[in-house]
Amino acid sequence: MMTVFLRIVAVLGYVGGACLSATPNIVLIVADDLGYGDLGCYGSTRNATPHIDALAAGGLRFTDFHSAGPMCSPTRAAMLTGQYQQRFGRMFDSALSGKAHRETGLPPHAVTMAELLRAKGYATACFGKWHLGYQAPYLPTDHGFDEFRGLVSGDGDYHSHIDRSGNADWWHNDRLQPETGYTTELLTAHSVRFIREHRDRPFFLYLAHLAIHFPWQGPEDPVHRQLGNDYHADKWGIIPDRSHVAPHVTAMVEALDASTGRMLAALRAHGLENETLVVFTSDNGGYLTYGEDFKQISHNGPLRGQKTELYEGGHRVPTIMRWPGKIAPGLTDAMGHSIDLLPTFAMLAGIEESAYTTDGFPLHPVLFERTALPERTLYWRADNSWAIRNGDWKLVHEYGRTELYHLAHDLAESRNVMGEHGERALALQQAWKAWETEVNP
Repeated sequence: MMTVFLRIVAVLGYVGGACLSATPNIVLIVADDLGYGDLGCYGSTRNATPHIDALAAGGLRFTDFHSAGPMCSPTRAAMLTGQYQQRFGRMFDSALSGKAHRETGLPPHAVTMAELLRAKGYATACFGKWHLGYQAPYLPTDHGFDEFRGLVSGDGDYHSHIDRSGNADWWHNDRLQPETGYTTELLTAHSVRFIREHRDRPFFLYLAHLAIHFPWQGPEDPVHRQLGNDYHADKWGIIPDRSHVAPHVTAMVEALDASTGRMLAALRAHGLENETLVVFTSDNGGYLTYGEDFKQISHNGPLRGQKTELYEGGHRVPTIMRWPGKIAPGLTDAMGHSIDLLPTFAMLAGIEESAYTTDGFPLHPVLFERTALPERTLYWRADNSWAIRNGDWKLVHEYGRTELYHLAHDLAESRNVMGEHGERALALQQAWKAWETEVNP
């Protein structure tokens, strides 16, 4: 009840303050497995990302934004619905499997941001990785998107578009339709076309990149997967030096940056730059290592942990929001989350709150007024791991251990202070148990 009350206060504060008359186009760019430190504007000295750095320079860069999970499907379910993914079942604690989950997916009753925006007259498109269902009625076109191009599985060869089970996985709406080209470039071309075709009406473009998820293949790396073969035990691509995956990943990051540059150029070319909110984020943190062999993959900056883990490196993600003339450029340490995007977009589009249910906060106070969001508690669960964050305090249960950290003093989560703050740890644990009881369907 307190969360609902605070969200209403946040909304009323915005409506009474800096109401916006414009209804923007919305471009949501989601990278896959991009680490907190993989971009120049977040400290990378390895990867050249001039276009994303320019986006950050012209927009608001978040330093404390979090994905809803440390893996693909969980974050996507939460982001698109504005609700914790656990409300749709425990299968969303982890990535949907191409073997175990082919007959299920994001349930039809889930209301997505695409459905809400389409009802307000927006043209909607999803280009890229879906990973929320492998067949109807769980495809993007079943969840509010007018057009879908891309893959439904968790990963595919960037050149042959074969998933790890050896299946062709390149779709147009609800049917397979192969295309030739490098995945990042194909998705960019479709996005640029969509902008051109819908430049005279409001549009919502969800560009869900596969990059930089494995197989680690830059544009010049060779084809790896062939139709009919199984790649579950060989899913990473052709990596001559497994102890140094970085060159392949750098090529992927820089292709992602080039894509962003083309997107921004398309908006400028059609005079839409000042009419479009662009959001750039990642679905989770990056892999630093994988198994015993693969090393020097991604970079999570000063953060502990990596993808699949609930330390900060698993879910604190680079996030940038830009709307020229509306959002002043700058930096914010406001604590944002995947579930905040739907209520933010809904308010901008003039969608009534009664049309949707959300666990998130609209980010308007931060974006347009630079005022703080109300204090709140955030929760994560990934199978047997869990975490809870309130203010600077974070309780993490990972690898069978429960640990307490004060992030303002210890962003690297290097000093467990459970022994010094046992009562606080107990209160957080009780709050997490209450949340888990509430969200389990």
